[in-house]
Amino acid sequence: MNYIDTYQFWKSNELFDAATRQELSALDPVTDSFEIEDRFYRDLEFGTGGLRGIMGAGTNRMNRYTVGKATKGLGDYLLHTYGAETCLIRGVVIGYDTRNNSELFSQTAADALSSMGIRVYLFSSPRPTPQLSFSVKYLNALAGIVITASHNPKEYNGYKVYDEYGCQLVPSQAEMVLSYVNAVADYKTINFTGQQSLISSIDVTDDFVSAVLKQSRYDNAAAKTELRVVYTSLHGTGNIPIQKALRLDGFKRIDTVAVQCVPDGNFPTVVSPNPEDRRALEMGIAQARATEADIVLGTDPDSDRVGVAVKTADGDYQLMTGNQVGALLMDFILNHIDLSKYPHPAVVKTVVTSELGVEIAKKHGITVFSTLTGFKFIGEKITQFEQAKQNGNSEQDYDFLFGYEESYGYLAGTHARDKDAVVGALLICEMAAEAKAEGRTLMDKLEEIYAEYGYYLDALDSFTLKGKDGLERIATMMESLRSDDSPFTDSKAVIDYCIPADAEPGFGKLPTSNVLKFILKDGSWVAVRPSGTEPKIKIYL
Repeated sequence: MNYIDTYQFWKSNELFDAATRQELSALDPVTDSFEIEDRFYRDLEFGTGGLRGIMGAGTNRMNRYTVGKATKGLGDYLLHTYGAETCLIRGVVIGYDTRNNSELFSQTAADALSSMGIRVYLFSSPRPTPQLSFSVKYLNALAGIVITASHNPKEYNGYKVYDEYGCQLVPSQAEMVLSYVNAVADYKTINFTGQQSLISSIDVTDDFVSAVLKQSRYDNAAAKTELRVVYTSLHGTGNIPIQKALRLDGFKRIDTVAVQCVPDGNFPTVVSPNPEDRRALEMGIAQARATEADIVLGTDPDSDRVGVAVKTADGDYQLMTGNQVGALLMDFILNHIDLSKYPHPAVVKTVVTSELGVEIAKKHGITVFSTLTGFKFIGEKITQFEQAKQNGNSEQDYDFLFGYEESYGYLAGTHARDKDAVVGALLICEMAAEAKAEGRTLMDKLEEIYAEYGYYLDALDSFTLKGKDGLERIATMMESLRSDDSPFTDSKAVIDYCIPADAEPGFGKLPTSNVLKFILKDGSWVAVRPSGTEPKIKIYL
């Protein structure tokens, strides 16, 4: 069927509930033709991490039917791969954030899986994505699902799938699951009723926080007591676990932005719940000025990203970039760890992340690995290191210490296989407490790092191009940059990650990805890639 036929089918068929049919009937075929096309011109893509899109009725939208189809495909894959008995015993963990419909979609997934005879462990309340990652391995489950659209605007929601190690599916895994999702040809095959006896409500927050606290690197109780922190969860899931972790670690002067710590999928106090955007932290910064706090922390709705603003000498607050915080954390962790305990210590970053952290790691004699954009590839490295250790493969037997990406994602330890704003917040507060005890700020510490390793400047530009036409424009842009008349044709080096053999120098081969990186003659670089989760093209400098 073309998109008009599909639209008519959804609008009139009683297979779909009354609310869905009513929503579609309200669209006018003439005045809303673009909207109808955008809702039905394709199926919402099940990418390397699952689904993400605008909520609403349609095949290219997040709704209980697209969630049900993805879950039916995942269930078929698990049953075929592991067998019915193992699926019944080990099951799947499902978590969700505070977005609109997140709880509904998580229950939809639980019902679809349980109706297939697969046990389900369903979070009893909204919790961070890294807690879901932790829970999969902690409960020895076969897979995990989390309903979230991370830092996207309120219109979005998403559906991410994790393997039995608690790592988001990488392309080779996602392709296998996708083949089963695509085989679900009829929504009639999806059971939305569920088998409630196979669904268990769980809350492993205390266990998760205990695992996070094992990454504590600074034990000066007096210094922790002196640090003043303002924290905002931006209406998301971070408030309970982050406050619990910080207070158990000895931090006592934690003020929250109360109105923003109320879970609300409309995110009423911000333009976008993204801690990379200074506007999202403005309420926290205003509160910090009033209380003379040392730092402001903000986490996105599913609490896998954390941003920080630091008080400067003039009393203002400077928002730090992910690259800057990553370099600071690299320095802090490596200076507060006994490296002699690790035969082959390693850290992992992404190809669009600054090289400053690499230089710090190299000075300590640490092996650095570089992966494609997406924390799932860092998580995959952790799993590969552990499996190499178990199999006696000395060539890949590394000890993971730290992984990070420029988009405010950090992970210390192996309790999770995804970026974790809870452990990130803990370590940021610890290094801020240490700096304050020494009469410095994190900005002062960053200046010291610059003085030793050289000055690094980084920036990110994103351009939103919505709809079918937008995707086509983004594709044209990437083609243009690959052409002979590209403005970067005289670059010192061009790395095209669409070419299987191409790779970051010194880091070995990587999977293919639609990313271009231009190394300029002075050593600086520009990278361009379409976003995998939003209708955007991103330019990293």
